[in-house]
Amino acid sequence: MDIKEIQNLIRFVAKSGATEVKLEMDDFKITIKTTETGTTETTYIQQVPVTSALPQAAAAQPATPSAGAPAVAQEAVADENSKYITIKSPIIGTFYRKPAPDKDAFAEVGKTIKTGDVVCVIEAMKLFNEIESEISGKIVKVLVDDASPVEFDQPLFLVDPS
Repeated sequence: MDIKEIQNLIRFVAKSGATEVKLEMDDFKITIKTTETGTTETTYIQQVPVTSALPQAAAAQPATPSAGAPAVAQEAVADENSKYITIKSPIIGTFYRKPAPDKDAFAEVGKTIKTGDVVCVIEAMKLFNEIESEISGKIVKVLVDDASPVEFDQPLFLVDPS
């Protein structure tokens, strides 16, 4: 079931007047509850329950090169990163590195991951989507701060496949 089908299901339940709908498939469960005021609350659970991480102190933004910086330095950085594979966001939402505030991060710099490993969670419309790696390798850099909004196709991690 993709995000569009889930959104359509939420709209249908809200319009139908039902107070609670549960849908269980092989690999996930969806529970949609509506209140008397007409608002809809959706809980999405996939294999292991995932809770919302609390926003943590924002890390300093990376410095942008000044206008007078030599082009050679910028090219060197581009060449250095070209050997890495980028894991990108498949959806728009809020990026979380941890399954819960008191848990360890899914992927840290230096950690070796394999295909299918969960590297982060992206919350979209109160649905928590586990993002799995499509490649094996070592995490070289985390490109997004925890609890930050991400766009579709935004780079999240750099991975060294060697």
